[in-house]
Amino acid sequence: MKNLMSIILLTSSLLCRAEGLPDLGDVSQATVSPQQERQIGEQSMFEIRADRSYLDDAEISDYLNQLGYQLVANSSEPGQEFEFFAINDNAINAFALPGGFIGVNTGLVLIAQSESELASVLAHEISHVTQHHLARMISGQRVDSLASMVAIAVAILAARSNPEASQAAIAGAQAGSIQRQLNFTRTYEQEADRIGLATLQKSGFDTRAMPAFLERLQKATRLLEGNTPSYLRTHPVTSERVADIADRVQQIPYRLIADSLSFHLVRAKLQAMQKSPQEAVTLFTDAMGTQKHGNQTAQRYGLALALLRSNQPERAAQEFAPLHEQIAHNPMIATLAGQIMRADKNNKGIIEFYRTATQNFPQHRALAYDYAELLLQTRQYEGALKLLNEQVISHPSDPRLHELQARAYSALGKRQEEHHALAYTYALRGNLYGAIEQLELAKKSGSDYYQLSTIESDLHELRQMVDARGKK
Repeated sequence: MKNLMSIILLTSSLLCRAEGLPDLGDVSQATVSPQQERQIGEQSMFEIRADRSYLDDAEISDYLNQLGYQLVANSSEPGQEFEFFAINDNAINAFALPGGFIGVNTGLVLIAQSESELASVLAHEISHVTQHHLARMISGQRVDSLASMVAIAVAILAARSNPEASQAAIAGAQAGSIQRQLNFTRTYEQEADRIGLATLQKSGFDTRAMPAFLERLQKATRLLEGNTPSYLRTHPVTSERVADIADRVQQIPYRLIADSLSFHLVRAKLQAMQKSPQEAVTLFTDAMGTQKHGNQTAQRYGLALALLRSNQPERAAQEFAPLHEQIAHNPMIATLAGQIMRADKNNKGIIEFYRTATQNFPQHRALAYDYAELLLQTRQYEGALKLLNEQVISHPSDPRLHELQARAYSALGKRQEEHHALAYTYALRGNLYGAIEQLELAKKSGSDYYQLSTIESDLHELRQMVDARGKK
């Protein structure tokens, strides 16, 4: 197992050594290095992952990252590391943090009328990162430690994701003077539009989606009588800006771009999640009725998912059967197929199904979660641990994988490894005190020299992080 800090606490060494940072109050040195940007973003994500609005859903996260990296590959900095994540909030918003962390509200995903519209927003946010706009905003403040920069970054996050609540966050960060700078300047917005549009085109999306999305939000603004959508408050839109995007788009040859099935499935999953099971059943049943609307494959997927959640597994299987026959090679379809099979307690082919499915889709974490759960339930602990160890190598920052690992270790009586894995789980979810407690238990649970050395190193760095938090 890798050292805990090498995976998730990359910020601790500079966080506790302010003298190693440039004097950001000095205009001649008013820069934040790419490494420091990433560290600010990593530390800010502790706050975000610990918040209950953070949507910890592997399929939605994986889709956003797949879409995001399709755009990143065609951006001005294709080597920049990014992480895209979802916030469970119906407000129409998206935001970026230094170092490539980009949040997308579920409300934005649901209001997008095409995948190209969603991609246009991500391309815009990616451009804010690659042009280092947030770093410029932070470096303009008089701060002398990474902890202070993180506090300002969290304040910017609060302002961009919830403008009404931003004042308290800014005051807490001791940065009241930056209120006027929290919203991106017109210059930054125009630059992000121009570069984002080029990224959108290179990535094969419909460039007309960008002005279309903004124009629709502007119309919604007028209908809401001053209750402006969050995205427009944090991304100021002027008629000149929309016209500039539209003019640029006119120079690009039109291409009809079809949405991916994953886009429609993710939207259906979000709709099913945000409603009660019975409301979701009614919604999708109506969508598949005489007045059919929307993507019918996704509507049937949503109906089967809603039926499963309303404890109607037989009807879920019945509705899902034609879908499974029609769409043979899709990881979200395979995941739901497995969940329906698991609801049938007498299904004897389920182990073989999951073995094949995880081979076909080795990077689909939702399948790995379910397969690991099944192996643990059937007391195949060594098999579960082998699967989870492989997944952790690919997804070292996934707390649920470490949590499942801990359960496997516990079943095998490996207490030291169990507590060590739980420490990863707690730390990744922002609970540093819980992580320290688990590491202390791990120290008392075994005598393996290598493990003890790693545990001591992790404890030292976690305590440094806790101390640094207390000094913010």
